[in-house]
Amino acid sequence: MNMPQDRNRGLWFRTIKACSTPRVRLVCFPHAGGAASFFRDWAPFVPDGVELLAVRYPGREDRLHDSLPDSLEELAYSTAQACQQFIDVPLAFFGHSMGASIAYETAMHLREQPAPMLAGLFLSSRSGPGQAPHRAFPEATDTELLKHIESLGGTNAQVLRDPELLELILPAIRSDYHIVSQYQTKVGQHKLNIPVIAYYGNQDTRAGEAAVARWSAVTNSSFTVRGFAGGHFYLMSHRRELLIDISSRLRTLIAPHHPDMAQENAGAVEHIPA
Repeated sequence: MNMPQDRNRGLWFRTIKACSTPRVRLVCFPHAGGAASFFRDWAPFVPDGVELLAVRYPGREDRLHDSLPDSLEELAYSTAQACQQFIDVPLAFFGHSMGASIAYETAMHLREQPAPMLAGLFLSSRSGPGQAPHRAFPEATDTELLKHIESLGGTNAQVLRDPELLELILPAIRSDYHIVSQYQTKVGQHKLNIPVIAYYGNQDTRAGEAAVARWSAVTNSSFTVRGFAGGHFYLMSHRRELLIDISSRLRTLIAPHHPDMAQENAGAVEHIPA
């Protein structure tokens, strides 16, 4: 009887850390050119009671032959539809770079629905509303595009130099950069009513403190900015510190649903520099 949901979960979500009785599900959204496996090393740093999932975008890994989305909004809508199965415990989203925009748009789709309940939104290395769209690479050669990706530091250099592997992953990479270039975050009269936490690397010239602070405009609830030492992929060298911070905030976010958990004071707006 649960087969349709099980298939949908397997299609759209990779379970990074399973939990038999979760109190919250943390759903992670990969960056442009990234995949669910990017989060595979997070499991040891996630506390008990948190089930960790990563979104499986079409066109890569186990979904290599699935059709690529025409827009970022289409990808977010499909992800939101897949999230409908998670009605037993609250959700929280974490998105890095392009994944932050997809996580935000997915959250907006879930905003007015009674279930699933979204408890919080964690956004990383992504400029908030009002920032011009990132430039596209429609005429860039493969070498130029791969050089740009390597400069960001989030992809194994050996992968970028493997011709056979590149032939498989380049279509998804180009698609990601295209849909990002066509997307711009818009804030209308409707906003989120959940806490939003934005992270950045203090050496990131694309999405530094001022840029990520723009995300404060998308919520009527509390907003926090937290910086780490490093560049666009600061989270690779600060995985433990980042997940300690996320885990602490998750306890606060779900405390109303689990009174036995320790509660922490939440300020309206908080800035923690790197």
